[in-house]
Amino acid sequence: MQVNCETCANFIYDEEYEEYYCRMDLDEDEYGRIAFDTNYKCPYYRFDNEYEVVWKQI
Repeated sequence: MQVNCETCANFIYDEEYEEYYCRMDLDEDEYGRIAFDTNYKCPYYRFDNEYEVVWKQI
């Protein structure tokens, strides 16, 4: 299963630069593996589930 950064909770929008970026401090090697290796699974990936807070309140 390939991870999509757009569904990750660590992929956030920076209003100052008007672009999305990963808030995790990735080094050059990790970024290269995530960007170009289709079999690499990001260790920082966390599914962004905006309803998770609501489920805990029920």
